[in-house]
Amino acid sequence: MTTRTLILLRHSKAEVPGDFDDFDRALSERGGADADAAGAWLVDERLHPDLVICSPAKRTRQTWQNAAIALAQGRSGQPMPEVHYPESLYLGRSGEVFDLLHDVPDTARTVLIIGHNPTMSEVSALLLPDEQYTGTVVEMKTSGLAVHTGEKPWSSVEPGSMRLSRSHTARG
Repeated sequence: MTTRTLILLRHSKAEVPGDFDDFDRALSERGGADADAAGAWLVDERLHPDLVICSPAKRTRQTWQNAAIALAQGRSGQPMPEVHYPESLYLGRSGEVFDLLHDVPDTARTVLIIGHNPTMSEVSALLLPDEQYTGTVVEMKTSGLAVHTGEKPWSSVEPGSMRLSRSHTARG
């Protein structure tokens, strides 16, 4: 059996909404530092994604860019992961995330998804097996990471199929 690892990352702290489109909100100064810290935590935990699925919104792309710098420094010559920016991840809910996971090739052992709340929190809660789910609400803060593991191929990932192995909220 091959263990698969799914890392969910809620984007880092963004600017306060203003007179511009929500899609174009950038990271705040604190958000940039927190995204750096998220990447450093991934390196410290030896979590090196093979594939990144990132919302195309500006703040999620910036979260990935900052985290990727730390990952690049900690990969010791390993290639950087392939990155996809599907439109469906911006406004999509948990169903769209599961659809995206079902399309992940089985050669990818570790997948990082960078998205928005409430979707990231919902997906993390839905993935929990019955024996791990306590009925409490999973609420990922900005720069929150949830690491799930399971044995099923990506095409078979469904609610209740991946244990939460660790979680962390990155702060810079």
